[in-house]
Amino acid sequence: MNNMQRLIRPFMVAVAACVMLAACASGPRVRTDYDPTANFSQYRTWGWYSPIAMEQAGYSSWVSERIKANVQREMDARGYRYDEKTPDLKVNFQAVVQERSDVYSMPRSDVAWAYSYRARSYVAVPVWYDETMVSNYTEGTLTVDLVDAAKNRMVWTGDAIGRIGARRTPEERAVDVDASVAAIFSKYPYSAGNGQPLPLPAR
Repeated sequence: MNNMQRLIRPFMVAVAACVMLAACASGPRVRTDYDPTANFSQYRTWGWYSPIAMEQAGYSSWVSERIKANVQREMDARGYRYDEKTPDLKVNFQAVVQERSDVYSMPRSDVAWAYSYRARSYVAVPVWYDETMVSNYTEGTLTVDLVDAAKNRMVWTGDAIGRIGARRTPEERAVDVDASVAAIFSKYPYSAGNGQPLPLPAR
């Protein structure tokens, strides 16, 4: 792999991972985790982790810039003030693509022919069985981490997970990115200076 391929590959992975099921009615699947010892009431400002995982190739892309704009909007909406130099929280994000397989059973029916001595001929006998099916697909995961800047310790993380479908236009992918970030932060229950989690909207 030459240097150009090594630089381009992370960007292509990031683009692919952000083409989630956000366009579908159900949206991406979201999972979260947090540090139970963290005191969220002490966090009032935020900034970017350095280097951002998605930009480790040394440059940004329209995808990472789109994610940044969405994250800033979500943090602002929760009352966090951006502080480039000494933030309380640092935000990091990454995208990963993996090949997956689902194995499931599908009920089937068929007809077997058996000789009947009573009828002195072959007769059809219905047969029911389960057929094992395998579905191969590509899954993308967008992860957003909130890191305690003083301790360099992750205190909250959210993943948006979905199948990557057919080719989509950049405009459609941008909408998918917006929906994925929004889905992640819909599960973040805190606001600036408030350590009591707020009720989350039902999904």
